[in-house]
Amino acid sequence: MINIFDQFSSLDPGPIFVISLFPYLIFLFWAQKSASIPKTALWGFRLTLLFVAMTIVCSIIAKVNYNQELTDVDYLHGSAEAFLALSDALIVLGFSALILKSGE
Repeated sequence: MINIFDQFSSLDPGPIFVISLFPYLIFLFWAQKSASIPKTALWGFRLTLLFVAMTIVCSIIAKVNYNQELTDVDYLHGSAEAFLALSDALIVLGFSALILKSGE
């Protein structure tokens, strides 16, 4: 019997990754028009795209220079993840300020 997880492990995630960007871009378009989303949080959501771009760049560098996956080259992986931490921090700060402001 074929294990379903073995079938998934052989899938190339590239096309799925690219397709997943379209709903996120639609979300960003909607978020920019919404008055409910704080500007700081909106910048965090925008910077998530920078994280995606940096992950792609760092993955290419890891493959070309080290013949490794990004997760195996610590300084590149950490550098890419720093952009995710920055974007997440801005999202949290933006919504935290909104919550504090609404509690006044």
